[in-house]
Amino acid sequence: QVQLVESGGGSVQPGGSLRLSCAASGDTARTNCMAWFRQAPGKEREGIAQIVTGRRGNTIYADSVKGRFTISQDNAKNTVYLQMNGLNPEDSAMYYCAASSTVSCIFRSGLVRLDYNSWGQGTQVTVSS
Repeated sequence: QVQLVESGGGSVQPGGSLRLSCAASGDTARTNCMAWFRQAPGKEREGIAQIVTGRRGNTIYADSVKGRFTISQDNAKNTVYLQMNGLNPEDSAMYYCAASSTVSCIFRSGLVRLDYNSWGQGTQVTVSS
């Protein structure tokens, strides 16, 4: 079992930036992919970024955030980051970190929620004037 703890959420104005962090502990050796999802009230949970935890660190982004958000990792610290730039009110949501022990996540061209076995509690991001 992998435990995940998110941090870095908060309130910002449109056009602002935030960096989210996800610290992983427990059985991290079997983790193949890490990802960020988000969910706004009344909406489905949306996968926004994935990174393969191998050395090359291949990434996938949802169209809604591509070019604005960047996922990265520090394997020595077992930590994944999400740098969010150019935020707008539509980005307001609870942001969740997730980990996958499947091999299927490695070969995806898009994020698949069912690939993910472990979830954090979430961190709130609010973008408003």
